[in-house]
Amino acid sequence: MNFPDLPDFPWDTLADHAARARTHPDGVVDLSVGTPVDPVPDLVQAALGAASELPGYPTTHGLPELRQAAVDALARRHGVLGVDPAAVLPTIGSKELVAWLPTLLGARGRAVVVPELAYPTYDVGARLAGARVVRSDGLTALGPEAPAMVWLNSPSNPTGRVLPVEHLRKVVSWARERGTVVVSDECYLALGWEAEPVSLLHPSVCDGDFTGLLSVHSLSKTSSLAGYRAGFVTGDPALVKGLLEVRKHAGMIVPRPVQSAMTAALADDAHLVAQKARFAARRAVLKPALERAGFTVEHSEAGLYLWSTRAESAWDTVSWLADRGILVAPGTFYGPTGDRHVRIALTATDERMAAAADRLAA
Repeated sequence: MNFPDLPDFPWDTLADHAARARTHPDGVVDLSVGTPVDPVPDLVQAALGAASELPGYPTTHGLPELRQAAVDALARRHGVLGVDPAAVLPTIGSKELVAWLPTLLGARGRAVVVPELAYPTYDVGARLAGARVVRSDGLTALGPEAPAMVWLNSPSNPTGRVLPVEHLRKVVSWARERGTVVVSDECYLALGWEAEPVSLLHPSVCDGDFTGLLSVHSLSKTSSLAGYRAGFVTGDPALVKGLLEVRKHAGMIVPRPVQSAMTAALADDAHLVAQKARFAARRAVLKPALERAGFTVEHSEAGLYLWSTRAESAWDTVSWLADRGILVAPGTFYGPTGDRHVRIALTATDERMAAAADRLAA
């Protein structure tokens, strides 16, 4: 078989360090992947269960009430106005969409621009599509070329950097001059700490015109729904309509009980506020502990990670922390320029976060 030429799955390469971290007498503190550890909200569980007896096929486009809940949540939580419910499309988590979007948008043979430090699936998705990956944070380096698409990610995974409105506006203008689609991964949009992230679809960025723009959202972190695979994409109605037609043929459908759970999660802000407070409290424990231990935390003004360095090889830092029973991700997972940083997640219980801080102090 002639499978696509893909890199090794990054987290598989952490196996030896993970095994060493697990030998710590008090157990491992796993801050590598960023998987949720807090319970799924009761109202979401109830919505899932209430739809579990329905035997029929769900629709690819999603429940009308789900799409309306997404529109209302974007307006209420992020000031995004004027989204047409018909231009909301539920996805099987956000990673699935990230991986297949260059293929669905017909990027084969063209350039796909990803941030210099970026979620690895942007690169993988471009490779699957037969596109050429360009790592760049500055579009002027591309000259007159018209890429198929440009990925944005604010707040960034891994760095937690927030892109200002001025930068977002320049990207939109640049892309529209070339007929390039701009896709913003906004999975961490609700997690601002020292800066307030702004959506690509916010009127301050696009003046209410969604042409050529897509915004990707996930409920994995803010609603603890990673196990549900719950996400959605919205923006340009014409682009969303095209994605819908392809996904109908391909059977890329969010299960009906999950659609009900998403509807409940998007309609309720109280659990999101509570979850953000949990992450904030854990950040308040871990960040100063890292700094006292000699780390420099860079960017990290929003999002779910602390982008940290000891001014040494990323893998040396991974090893140093593994010796203390703390598992983190090397910055090299996210691009060549991450070779002296590690990404440290805020997704551990209060008890495990306190244990990490104690070990750093020792």
